[in-house]
Amino acid sequence: MRYVVGYTANARGGDAVNLAVALARRQGASLDLVMVMPEDSPYNGVYPPVAGFESILAQQVSQWLDEGLALIPADVSAVAHIRRGDSEAEALIAAAQELGAVLLVIGASSTGLFKRFSIGSVASALLHASTVPVVLAPSGYSRTEPITRLTCAVGTRAGAEDVLRTGIAMAKRRSLPLRVVSLVAQGADDADATVAEATAHLRDVAEASQGVDVSALDKLDIDVVVGRGRSIEDAVDHLDWDDGELLLIGSSRLAQNNSIFLGATANRILRALPVPMIVVPRNYVLQSEELFHTTQVPVVQGAGASEEMK
Repeated sequence: MRYVVGYTANARGGDAVNLAVALARRQGASLDLVMVMPEDSPYNGVYPPVAGFESILAQQVSQWLDEGLALIPADVSAVAHIRRGDSEAEALIAAAQELGAVLLVIGASSTGLFKRFSIGSVASALLHASTVPVVLAPSGYSRTEPITRLTCAVGTRAGAEDVLRTGIAMAKRRSLPLRVVSLVAQGADDADATVAEATAHLRDVAEASQGVDVSALDKLDIDVVVGRGRSIEDAVDHLDWDDGELLLIGSSRLAQNNSIFLGATANRILRALPVPMIVVPRNYVLQSEELFHTTQVPVVQGAGASEEMK
């Protein structure tokens, strides 16, 4: 099992590496660090390229990737890749598809508040186009210990089944505590929602979802929580979050099939969220078993940066 890490030679890249290590340690995955070089194009600022410029740039990127690999502990397998592309987001998606990765891990913009999200242009493009689940590391994320709890945000709109199905698969295969959250803003129609009602809704979602064993809800001893606040952001702020937690959320109903589209509510959650978030593509079914497979991978010691000029 492989995870692609969109690496940059700054604090954002370090955040992404730290989160990828935490995920890999929980699930025995290997990491592929990917940096994207600009494609030769008449539309670039320098064209044709100045003599020797390409080799100098490739050498610098390779050095940055080696520095990224040095951040990864010896118990996690990792290799590095250089890819070409006009769009960094498109190149990362293509790399994830070609390498058979089941997750694409990136860091938030470095302009965000500490342990909060500020989405840059690359992350925004990924969150509106990726066909692979995208995992976002908040600014300043330093934890590398395995993930300890999974929280699913299960709403009332289309896509709730994808989140629940993937969340149950993850919790069962990796023995993670599973928490299901229903966020309520004061003044909303369901402002008086209770845990009992949220639990009933969860069961309704399970019954309507193909591939979800309703009895698993009882076997997993799922913790159901209703978060309330003046706004969705306030409701997120009022919830208790573990340091080793990961929030799982679905794509908007506007998303194309098997693709991500971050909706308005998810964007609002992101503004207040202090823990990493994984966004699941719409109708994401086929890889849910594969995503949380427990097979261990061999450790590669001292892997260097390999250049894949594509």
